[in-house]
Amino acid sequence: MPRLFTTALLALLCVGPPPVAQAANDAKKTGILVFAAASLTDVLQKIGADYSGEHGPGVKFTFASSATLARQIESGATPDVFICADEEWMDYVDQRHLINRSSRQDLLGNRLVLISGAQNPVALRIATGFKLKSALGTSGRLAIAEPASVPAGKYAKAALSSLKVWEELEARLAPADNVRTALLYVSRGEAPLGIVYLTDAKSDPNVRIVDEFPQDSHAPIRYPVALTAKARTGAAGFAAFLQGASARARFESAGFDVLPNGFRPTIGHAQRF
Repeated sequence: MPRLFTTALLALLCVGPPPVAQAANDAKKTGILVFAAASLTDVLQKIGADYSGEHGPGVKFTFASSATLARQIESGATPDVFICADEEWMDYVDQRHLINRSSRQDLLGNRLVLISGAQNPVALRIATGFKLKSALGTSGRLAIAEPASVPAGKYAKAALSSLKVWEELEARLAPADNVRTALLYVSRGEAPLGIVYLTDAKSDPNVRIVDEFPQDSHAPIRYPVALTAKARTGAAGFAAFLQGASARARFESAGFDVLPNGFRPTIGHAQRF
């Protein structure tokens, strides 16, 4: 089965003291590079365009799985901002002193859903022991992000385990390198069902939501953001922009949960941008 690698070069975010206007001017000179989880692709591209329209060009993005991006940073990549889809991969780069710990924040929340192709009439209610395997038919596979490392896949495995159906489904998976690839497997008809974030499902008219997983079936889905250890000053302008009304509207329209009081600090980490 073909695999899709979603990569585009990225933009920036910083917590420094300069005002937004000055930071934006810095961004024009230096360029801002942001590494972001694949599930943020559509909304951040729109927010980046909004920002560029107000402050000029300067934000570029690279989108991939949080695992891939964290390992690239470990291998020497130097983005200015890292936004990932779970706490563990942010912890991973933090423990290696590759981010500015004081800048770390919880940014957004999301939800996990079961999807099918838009024309697939399957009806399932997610509950303990639900008949997901039967719904796949005799040869169909369940599209999910790689459960060993990719956040969406880890959340999916946790949810299916909690609902007592993981063991019977483990041999029926179509694992993908990131959640957008899992979405494409269903969108293109290569898999009858898949598990993705709510925001992914909303982005593709060729899929429909069958049901939403109970939020207590997996850990809370949180998107932490941090400046990297080598972040440039200009990133502060984009960081401030992400907290504004237009960015909030973009996030909410895409289906993300904007955390209370803007960008709530991750427990144990420093206050606000």
